[in-house]
Amino acid sequence: CGAGAQVKTTVRCIHALDITKEADKITIRIRGNGFLYNMVRIIVGTLVEAGLLERSVQSVKEALESLDRSLAGKTAPAKGLILSAVAYEEKIFQSVQ
Repeated sequence: CGAGAQVKTTVRCIHALDITKEADKITIRIRGNGFLYNMVRIIVGTLVEAGLLERSVQSVKEALESLDRSLAGKTAPAKGLILSAVAYEEKIFQSVQ
């Protein structure tokens, strides 16, 4: 969602974040209950900066804990970003009579 979206809450939960490297290819997989506008790209940009030693691991932790976007890294370009799967939680609805 982007700014001004009609959502109940902007709180999102990251369930897993895995980073793998094969030859010259780095893959970052993020699994969560939903994502905000550019959220994944901001996470990736921040991790890239840490990987390049442009920021400390501690600064990444502080950015996450602060909930302040200005403390996070640059927004990574969309090039190479792939949505690999979408899963929906099954909800059981009962009729009220």
